[in-house]
Formats: sequence, structure tokens, C-alpha cells
Amino acid sequence: MSSLATMLKAPGALHEVDDDPEAVFEFLCSKGWSDGLPVIPPTPDRVERMLSFCDRDFDKPVVKIPPRFGAATPIRVAANAVMAGCKPEYFPLVLLALEALAEEPYNLYGTQATTHPCTPMLIFNGPIAKEVGINAGHNAMGNYFRANASIGRAVRLALVNIGAAIPGTGDMATAGTPAKFSFCVAENEAASPWEPLHVELGFPKESSTVTVIAAEGPHNINDHESITAEGILTMVAGTMTITGSNNAYYAGQPCVAFGPEHAQTVAGDGMSKADVKQWLFERATLPMSRFSKEGIERRFRRKLPEQYATAPLDAPVRMVTKPEDLIVIVTGGAGKHSAYVPTFGNTRSVTRALKRADGELVKSIQELKRG
Repeated sequence: MSSLATMLKAPGALHEVDDDPEAVFEFLCSKGWSDGLPVIPPTPDRVERMLSFCDRDFDKPVVKIPPRFGAATPIRVAANAVMAGCKPEYFPLVLLALEALAEEPYNLYGTQATTHPCTPMLIFNGPIAKEVGINAGHNAMGNYFRANASIGRAVRLALVNIGAAIPGTGDMATAGTPAKFSFCVAENEAASPWEPLHVELGFPKESSTVTVIAAEGPHNINDHESITAEGILTMVAGTMTITGSNNAYYAGQPCVAFGPEHAQTVAGDGMSKADVKQWLFERATLPMSRFSKEGIERRFRRKLPEQYATAPLDAPVRMVTKPEDLIVIVTGGAGKHSAYVPTFGNTRSVTRALKRADGELVKSIQELKRG
């Protein structure tokens, strides 16, 4: 492998621009290399610093990103991470998320090119999420926190700049979603009454993982009145039942993100995660009559004939195909709010643990620091 300095200064790798933030921003926008917001210029020195937490071959593709199937080498991803404002210690989590997105069940090509307003939602679990400062408390799905904002943004920039998910050509989203700028959270494991997502999925508690889902933006569940599990879950089920949701038609994996207060109330009535999923599977339903006549005929009777070919109009349409398809996490701070996150539908979540190149679990991000 050639030296990093040689790779960073290879022909075509560098572009000369006036040393002025506005000039750099104008140049990157003119090339289509921005997300519409100002970026940090990915100079060779900055890219080299970003790679200080990378234990991979810098010029060997980690994944190929559709629709162009561009080669996501660590150098290319690092340039996008610099532009997004990442700290070098965030970089392994950016690579981890891209690896998860590239797994076949996620359907990255479909989710990149669809007219549906979906975007990768990154859910981090384990000690490294806390170590690097991914927010799991107040405003966990919002702005302000650098790790959340820049990790999610780096992934999106890589999808655009390496994968060519450019609006109108590679990304055909009709209206899109502001979550396409960044959608990155950590589970609030300390405030959760249940086992964290990665443990539920069979990963060791000490592992650090990312779970990726092809998400819409979060839909708020406001419930300041209910004081029982049944009351809160009734409100959750009502929010989940949306006629325009892809989850009414496809075997997707939507997510319920309980706020800690709601989660404590539900668990306080003796309900496990499995109980919650079963309850919502049975009750988050709409009668088929709530859908349009054309939708009933084309979507249900023709495409799902085993269930609906001769079903009466009051037949229930479920928002999840089976209870275990529902993803349940706890995130956020104090306040009686939770969130429902619908998905693209024709996709499955993927969870990957952070490991070194030799396959060993990473216990601290410092294990990956070079030199």
C-alpha cells in the first residue's frame, strides 16, 4: 500500500480553492459535494487526522454504496467525516454505520433511490456511544450535540458523494425529510427499565453496536394523562395506525422510542418488551375500510391475496407483520413524550458490533488509535 501522504496528494485528489470559508462553500456546492450546509474543508492534514482512529487499509473499499456503487474507502469516507464536522474518534462509528447499511437486508439501493421520505436512522448502544458523547437524553433526536449531528451527517454525505444519492437523479424522494441531514441517537440505557436493544438482539452488554433502520422522521406521542401501561400503549397504538404508512403494506420494522417516563410507567405495570410488542401487534390496527377503494383493490386484495382477497372491509390491517418486527428502544430525557418512527417498509434493520480488523470487540475507542 502506498503511503497515506501519497494517496492524499494523488492526481485529481486535490482541488485548489481560495482560503476563504465562503469560497470553499461555493466551490463544494458547485460540485454537488455538500448537503446544502457549510462544511469543513477536507484538507490532507484534516483527512489524515480523521484516519488516526482507523485500523483498516486506507485505500481498500469497506463497502460499495449504491446507486452508483461507489467504493467507500476509508480515505473517501474520512473526507466526508471531516466535512461533516466529526472528531477523529467518531470515525469508526461512521464506518460501522456504513457497513451495516450495506448489508443486503437493509436494501440500501431501494432506500437510496425510492420516492419515499426515508433516511438511515442510526441507533447506537453500548459503552462507546457514551464514551464519544452521543446524546441519549434531552433532545436526543434533535440538534445541538456534535456527535449525533456530525456522525449522522457524515453518513449522509457519504451516501451522496460516494453513492451518488443526488436529489432528482439517484435520490428520487418526492418531498424528502429534514432527517436526511442527520438522524443519529443513542439508547438511554441508564434510564431504561428493559434490557438495551443490542442485548435483546443477542450481543454482549459490553459490546458497542449500531442498529440502522430506513426511517421516516419521528412522530411525537404526547401523553401527559395516562398513568397505566394500557393508557400509554393505547396512545402509542393510535399514533402507529397511519393509512399512508408503508408499514401497513410491507413487512417492515418500525420503531417505538419510549421516553424514559413512559417506559417506567409501562414497565411498572409488569410489562416486558415482548409484552409491549405483542400488545401493539394486536391493537395497532386499522379496518381495511379506512383505505381508499383503489388501495383496497390494488394493494390489499391483489398484492396480499392470502390475507385480503375475500376479507371483509372491517378486516384489521396491522402495522407490523409479527410482534418481534417492532423495534422498541428508550431514548430522551424527562417529559411525558415518546416517538414513533415508521420505516420504508421493504427493508430490515441491521445491527453490527464495533470490532477491530482482527475481529475482536472494541472495548474503548482508544484501542483503534494509531501510533
